[in-house]
Amino acid sequence: MKYNFDAIIERRSTNSSKWRQYPEDVLPLWVADMDFAAPEPIREALQRLVEQGVLGYEFPTKELRETVAARMQNLYGWQVSPDAVIATPGVVAGFTLAANALCLAGQGLLVQPPVYPPFLKVNGSVGLVRQDAPLALETSGATLRYGVDFDIFQKAVHSAGAKTGMFLLCNPHNPTGQVYSKDELAKMADICLKNDIFICSDEIHCEILLGGTSHLPIAALDPEIANRTITQIAPSKTFNVPGLFCGFAIIPNKELFERYKKTVECMAMHVSSPGLAAAQVAFSGACDEWLAALRLYLTGNRDFLVEFVRNQLSGIKTTVPDATYLAWMDCIEPVQSGKISGTPQEFFLKTAKVALNEGLDFGPGGEGFVRLNFGCPRATLVEALMRMKSALGV
Repeated sequence: MKYNFDAIIERRSTNSSKWRQYPEDVLPLWVADMDFAAPEPIREALQRLVEQGVLGYEFPTKELRETVAARMQNLYGWQVSPDAVIATPGVVAGFTLAANALCLAGQGLLVQPPVYPPFLKVNGSVGLVRQDAPLALETSGATLRYGVDFDIFQKAVHSAGAKTGMFLLCNPHNPTGQVYSKDELAKMADICLKNDIFICSDEIHCEILLGGTSHLPIAALDPEIANRTITQIAPSKTFNVPGLFCGFAIIPNKELFERYKKTVECMAMHVSSPGLAAAQVAFSGACDEWLAALRLYLTGNRDFLVEFVRNQLSGIKTTVPDATYLAWMDCIEPVQSGKISGTPQEFFLKTAKVALNEGLDFGPGGEGFVRLNFGCPRATLVEALMRMKSALGV
């Protein structure tokens, strides 16, 4: 079947946060939802739900938990019991629940900035001490690559006067698009095991893989690691249904599972029936042909963007993401030269009429950066990049 990801879907007349945040002359390439229709099998399931007429209370079924577990087996060879799966209202809720369930007040929460902004707020909402282990940046020409500096990672453990209770991992990483190698995952896990630290791994972008990249859940490395890990997944990014707010935590350790479940129940974290219906179809495999086509299209968008930056946006550098539909762009040189006044996000919004994410929101290491969402029709991406080029006068 052929899928038309070039189709322009009019979203400004809807209640879309992405498209209503800014004036009509602004192209929004910021918040992480895509401008593509969700796969037809998901839309058909939602239509059947509505047409039935009664939208009553629903709860996750055994069949849904089995489907999630089977997805892990099919994708990674990771054997997960359906009894280890619990539904949440999305991954942000999921990792906040994990911090509540696993950490004591005053303990440390280890994160790796620059990172998805909600990671930087969990400590404040739970009463923890944030411990930063910044990623190491490597530059090669106009491209960027991030890695783990294990000396910095080790020094951040039990720092700022607090015992680290949980490491909050983002893999694939947002905003860098990095997929960690098996060796990197094993080294981080080993440090956590030796220091009695729980791991919560946000793997929401694990199926948006570009250019032949493969993904490995950190919990799939070893049963001992799985015993200390809560893995967060969701269909929301992969199948473009983020507004349905449905995710899953996978917790093989029965004691941890019960602690987590109790926290979910205490905080009344229910998932909507449309979210559950969409997840069942998404993880069943019915949309995998669509997903394969999406990956090819997004890889093409990524490659176009990287070449455009390299050849036409002098002074700007970008990551070449292994996964996600997010590019992390270094604009420090044009800021220092005076081509960009104010922050890059402010400059491109005002001068190019392109809305991007502010780098500072991603924590230390985000100064002078922006995040660009290329999960859109190619024509939209081209128009945005041409506007940015014109604004820079190059």
